Amino acid sequence: MSSSTKLSFIFFFACSLILRKTLGEVICEELPIDACSFSIASSGKRCLLENYVKPDGRVEYQCRTSDVIVQRMAEHIESDECVAACGVDRNSVGISSDAFLEPQFTARLCSPNCFQNCPNIVDLYYNLAAGEGVFLPDLCERQKTNPRRAMIELLSSGAAPGPVSMDLHGAGASTADAPASSPA
Repeated sequence: MSSSTKLSFIFFFACSLILRKTLGEVICEELPIDACSFSIASSGKRCLLENYVKPDGRVEYQCRTSDVIVQRMAEHIESDECVAACGVDRNSVGISSDAFLEPQFTARLCSPNCFQNCPNIVDLYYNLAAGEGVFLPDLCERQKTNPRRAMIELLSSGAAPGPVSMDLHGAGASTADAPASSPA
């Protein structure tokens, strides 16, 4: 390789590194905690918020790179508008299909402001719903016409009924078994 070719290659490589840093490579571990959830690293992997307990007992949070790869999106930090429109919490640790059992959440996720404008969040919950055997567009359609029926169908698909709370006698009682309050 000639000297000028080597120099050109080194110059090109250096410029590409500088340009990448200038344009802002998204690295989950370098994101602030309040921008971590619903972000996608330059590698195409989702960022996730984790917590850990320090030796002194304090809970700390950190942003980590997950193993989940997003097919058509990289270097994406979700906008505050999408977080609000979809009804998600950027500061929550983990994600659960239990959110689908909350009619208010499903209504916001399926709203045009979220479903048509926030492909990152929709993709995440689309895959989560698929893991429960639910096709998100069908759930959204049912949510619009009959929210109660949508929840019944979701439960019959095998989705978990929600968190378990303990009564005073220590027996587990599912919050899904609690009587529904009547409309006022």
